[in-house]
Amino acid sequence: MAVEPYVLLSDGHRIPVIGFGTFAPDKIPKSMAEEATRAAIEAGYRHIDCAYLYGNEVEVGRAIKEKIADGTIRREDLFYTGKLWSTFHPPDLVRPALEKSLQDLQMDYLDLFLIHTPLGLQPGEDLVPVDENGKYLYDNTDLRDTWEALERCKDAGLVKSIGVSNFNRRQLEWILNKPGLKYKPVCDQVECHLYLNQSKLLEFCKSHDIVLVAYSALGSSRDEAWGIDKDLPAVLEDPVLKSVADTQGRTPAQVALRYLLQRGIVALAKSFTPARIQQNLQVLDFQLSKEDMGRLEGRNRNVRYVSLLMWKDHPQYPFNDEY
Repeated sequence: MAVEPYVLLSDGHRIPVIGFGTFAPDKIPKSMAEEATRAAIEAGYRHIDCAYLYGNEVEVGRAIKEKIADGTIRREDLFYTGKLWSTFHPPDLVRPALEKSLQDLQMDYLDLFLIHTPLGLQPGEDLVPVDENGKYLYDNTDLRDTWEALERCKDAGLVKSIGVSNFNRRQLEWILNKPGLKYKPVCDQVECHLYLNQSKLLEFCKSHDIVLVAYSALGSSRDEAWGIDKDLPAVLEDPVLKSVADTQGRTPAQVALRYLLQRGIVALAKSFTPARIQQNLQVLDFQLSKEDMGRLEGRNRNVRYVSLLMWKDHPQYPFNDEY
C-alpha cells in the first residue's frame, strides 16, 4: 500500500503524515528541543508538534525562525501544531493562551490548534494545580464552550485548523453533535502504537472524516512524572516487530511508524539523536505486506503508557470508556 506524504484534512488543509514530536521530560535541557527541531527541519521534517505544556515553545520557535531565515524552509511549507492546556478551558482564556504561544513562537498563526486534554484544571499560574493537601483542582467548563472559542480563533485567522487530543469516542460525539457546530475537529491526537492500536477509535474517526494522529508512536519515554509505569513492555523490543524489521532491512522504529501510516494514521516520531531523527523520516520508501501487517496487528495488547491515572477521578477522564 502506497502512502502519500500528506493527508487531506476535512477543512481542506494538508497535514504531513510524519511529524516531529518535541516533548521532553523535565530533566532534559530546553536547549535540546531547539537543537533537535533544527536537526529535524534540516533532515526534512515539515510537521512540528509542540504544546504550551512542554515549556519549550520559545526554543522550538527560535529553531524554526532560524531555518526560515537561512532559506531552509518557508513558513508556508511548515505545519506547526500547538495545544491548549487544561487550565485554559474557560472560553475567555482560549485566545489569550493561543496568543501567548504565538508570541513565544514568533509566529502569526498556527497550522493546527488542539484541546490538549478533555480534563479541565483550575485556571491560574500553576499548570497542574493542587490544594494545600495535594488534591488536584479541577475545572468543569463545558468542552463545547471551549470548542466554540477555538472556532472563533480560526475565524480570526490565528489558526488554520482546529482539533482535539486525548478525546474518546463519547467526547468526540459531544463536539460533533453540538448544536450550531461551525467546524468539526479535523483530528484526534491520541496515544497509538503497536501495543495500543486504537482500532475502534480509528474506525469511528474515519467514519467522521477525522484524522487519527498518533503520539507515543514508538512507545514512551517512561517519564514517571506522568505516572508512566517503567515496567511496561517496550514497543521497540517486541520480537515480531524486530523480526519484520530484520526482513525489511529497516529499524524497528521505521517499521513501527510504517505500520501506523499504512492504517491511515499520522505518526509523531520523537528523538533527540540526529541519526534517529533522520531514520524515523525514512518510512515512505518501503511497504509492509498484508502478512506483515497482520502479524503486527496481532501484537495489540491495549497497553497504555500515558494513562494519566492521577486524574482518574476527573469527570471527564477519557480512558474509562472502551474507546
